[in-house]
Amino acid sequence: MPLVYACIAPHGGETIPALAGDKLRLFAPTRRGMRVLAKQVKEARPDTIVIASPHNLRLPKHIGVVISENSSGRVAEEGREVRLRAKCDVEMGRAIIDEAEKRGLPVVGANYGALEGPASDLTMDWGTLIPLWFFLRGNRLKSKILIVTPSRGIPLKQNYEFGKCVAKVAEDSRRRVVFVASSDQAHAHRKDGPYGFDTHAKVYDRCVLEAIDGGRLSSVMRIDPDLVEAAKPDSLWQMTMLAGALSVVPMGGELVSYQVPTYYGMLCAGFTRHR
Repeated sequence: MPLVYACIAPHGGETIPALAGDKLRLFAPTRRGMRVLAKQVKEARPDTIVIASPHNLRLPKHIGVVISENSSGRVAEEGREVRLRAKCDVEMGRAIIDEAEKRGLPVVGANYGALEGPASDLTMDWGTLIPLWFFLRGNRLKSKILIVTPSRGIPLKQNYEFGKCVAKVAEDSRRRVVFVASSDQAHAHRKDGPYGFDTHAKVYDRCVLEAIDGGRLSSVMRIDPDLVEAAKPDSLWQMTMLAGALSVVPMGGELVSYQVPTYYGMLCAGFTRHR
């Protein structure tokens, strides 16, 4: 069974109605986009959802693969919260680690609590939980998950090569696999945001939109590093992993939604396999 679907999904908490508060309508375009992606995920019937998150393990100069049996977490906003728990695909995680090690990539597997069983449970970060709230909870899916974490301390090319490992293992397995690049775009769109305002934020987001529209996601790897630093995205590294996967399994990309509701860009895009 192959890599059957992929997407770029944002992880702003306000996309979840229960967390939105007075921003419910403000985030409506992205919420609709996430529901479109969720429908496409459901139609893909995944056994495993591989999700690349920038907010889980932060391993200097190493890519992380979560190989705990479970992952659970919560996201809270002003007294409101949502929780999620999922089983992890440890077997696939170990296979990806083996493939990455064969290629000389700096990869580390991580477990927490216990070797196996219910206590083997590594915290689910918001970059993982929020997309999966739509994809698992919203669809009532029982798919296993596999959390992978890119590294900003290694060349982009190595994150790209890791994405190729994910696709190869998926293609060689008996699973139906979905790859999710959990990504918020530039974070410097507004002066009142935590990163301030920078004109490069709009430029960065435009580069990403053009890469998707032009069917060449890998072009994001050529964005000037100084522009990336000024724009403050948390998307480049996960999208680079996705680009690596798409180099193994070509897919057609489609922009579903894009908006800048507050200080950061939010983009939903789906990728379907060429038949």
